[in-house]
Amino acid sequence: MHFDPAIAADLHKVITRHRPDAAGAAPLERRAFLKLGAASGFALGLFPAGAAAQGAAPAGLKPHEQPAAFVRIERDGTTTVTINRLDFGQGVQTGLPMLLAEELDADWSQVRSVHGDANQAYIDPAFGMHLTGGSNSIKNSYLQYRELGARTRAMLVAAAAEQWKLDPADLRTVPGAVVGPAGRRASYGELAEAAMRQPVPQKVVLKDPKDFRLIGKPTGRLDARAKSTGQQSYGIDVRLPGMLTAVVARPPVFGARLKAVDDGAARAVKGVRAIVRVPLDRGGEGLAVIADGYWPAKQAREALKLEWDTSGVQRADSAQLVAQYRELARQPGRPHFNADVSRLAGAPHKLSAEFTFPYLAHAPMEPLNCTVSWDGSKAELWMGTQMPGLDAMAAARTLGVAPAAIKVNTQMAGGGFGRRAIPTSDYVVEACQVAKAARAAGVGAPVRTLWSREDDIKGGYYRPLHVHRAEIGWDAQGNIVGWDHVIVGQSILKGSPFEDFLVKDGVDGTMVEGMKEPYDLPMRLTVHHPTVNVPVLWWRSVGSTHTAYVMETLLDEVARATRQDPVAMRLKLMGGKHPRHEAALKLAVDKSGYGKRKLAPGRQWGVAVHESFGTVVAYVVEASLDKGTPRLHQATAGVHCNLAVNPLSIETQIQGAALMGLATCMPGNAITLKDGVVEQSNFGEYTVPRMPDMPRVAVHIVPSAEPPTGIGEPGLPPLAPAFANALSRASGKPAPRELPFRFA
Repeated sequence: MHFDPAIAADLHKVITRHRPDAAGAAPLERRAFLKLGAASGFALGLFPAGAAAQGAAPAGLKPHEQPAAFVRIERDGTTTVTINRLDFGQGVQTGLPMLLAEELDADWSQVRSVHGDANQAYIDPAFGMHLTGGSNSIKNSYLQYRELGARTRAMLVAAAAEQWKLDPADLRTVPGAVVGPAGRRASYGELAEAAMRQPVPQKVVLKDPKDFRLIGKPTGRLDARAKSTGQQSYGIDVRLPGMLTAVVARPPVFGARLKAVDDGAARAVKGVRAIVRVPLDRGGEGLAVIADGYWPAKQAREALKLEWDTSGVQRADSAQLVAQYRELARQPGRPHFNADVSRLAGAPHKLSAEFTFPYLAHAPMEPLNCTVSWDGSKAELWMGTQMPGLDAMAAARTLGVAPAAIKVNTQMAGGGFGRRAIPTSDYVVEACQVAKAARAAGVGAPVRTLWSREDDIKGGYYRPLHVHRAEIGWDAQGNIVGWDHVIVGQSILKGSPFEDFLVKDGVDGTMVEGMKEPYDLPMRLTVHHPTVNVPVLWWRSVGSTHTAYVMETLLDEVARATRQDPVAMRLKLMGGKHPRHEAALKLAVDKSGYGKRKLAPGRQWGVAVHESFGTVVAYVVEASLDKGTPRLHQATAGVHCNLAVNPLSIETQIQGAALMGLATCMPGNAITLKDGVVEQSNFGEYTVPRMPDMPRVAVHIVPSAEPPTGIGEPGLPPLAPAFANALSRASGKPAPRELPFRFA
């Protein structure tokens, strides 16, 4: 299916009116949210059940600014913070509570956290919609959660002052308690009920950063014990009374439909309850096997004999696409940067380069899943979702009810990297189609639709295939006088509700992000967006997955050709106008010992720096070619993400992103299609790093008191080019022009 055009149009109006500008966040107004809701039939209560006891809130406060939806304090002092994002490994289940607990003056040992749902209170305050993505969780909710904590603290103090007949100004807080003169003390648990009846203050005074006791301190994750002991529950672990499990036989070519079905052997498998046809994403059709558990459902699916009608659908082929893209790259496309490159023709020194990047699967450890309990008039869903509001709308449209009849229970997810934030809500819609078809077939139990690893890797929505072509010229002094660049790749935004404001003059802004900046270069950049029958989507760090590689390896190549130190050349091209880039690069250089320390025989330095999602990451790596096999031994990261809310989370996110960046370099880390069929199906064919592949990754953070920027994605883009630059120095050849690496 595709996103409903009417809803997309209203969503576009809401987001463009309220998206943040350079000055900061512009939160969604209640009227705008309700307008969007009216367009889709989406309406939910103002707060979760139990929140009605909160005191009167000023008219100017919006739902996402009021404590009742976010803080629950028990009599014993246990403080539960509801997070407005999906935690799927990035650590916001700890980071967001830290922000609130800091201003609340909570006892951290008593803080817990839970996921929010599709309630209006849990929108991203900057984008005005339910969203986990773009490395925006801490960035966009930094002030929101601090203010929520400060408001809650003020209400606790007001409750104590009322009980003690004192002026609130004479009271103060210590972790978990309000204290007053003459040794008076009341725990937050004792005051909580009375506090929630207090008026909600509109304006609060936040702490000076120098007084932080939690923010900025390395803090262990709240979910660490559950995850390390195997007790953490994910969407895949949902168990409901009488629940059945469904697996879906999907077409081998995207958009194909069933031509003939022989399900006799499948129906004979013990435990099978129903086999039903269901509409699928992109106009396709599939067959759902519903059984008592995953194993009988899987066994029955394997026993199906199916014929598919692929007429009328394009059968994409990777080799053919690369050839077509290369032809397109030899001619200008739609302009993005349009600098004068006339001096390129007469430049005394030139470089031509062509780069190829494959489709990539998200391949999270937890495959896609969604559990639906549907009684014919209302439904309850359980899944790890990055956009619960949009998924609730999609479920409502699929089931033919008002979205008020849909309840979404957001579950912890085992990774996602963008795959659980999809405008078409494909896996949610599919699960609702299965539940609807099951009920029509007389099966009224809740149904968990579960994807296997093979389903997940073959199931579409990949990082697009791209081809880059660059022509660069420089003068006798090593100054670049012209850079002509063409990128070819599918738009991930075409047909989505984000197209109108993120595709400008025919150019998908996500595909060109990271080009040129922060360097002072005379670049002409044009793009082609071919239409291909392969579903594509954002993938961790989006366009920077390929733009950083091209920019940083080409700059290194020019540096070697002009006998310039690659660090010095980058700093020169920054021209003193990008202090955050300079600080991150210099920190990585200093901490790595680059240029000062002698490397082990066969090893070489590699350098790259890149900004994405407001954060700058620089890597200085040590790598070698071991009998022709690339080896990454060590990476030193310099990170400028402004204020580090939880340095421990930043360290782990950079390390994880570096590992994922390393994966893009490894032979076999590619999705390829032959005659419309995806050739990979599991980790035996789609390579991911193993423990011996992981280098030492040292993370160093540039000190800053400025509001934080994103961290979940920025650690990925510069790793591959830094690695490639080191290998180029080791081999004496240009950096690989293709990912994953191919060495003879």
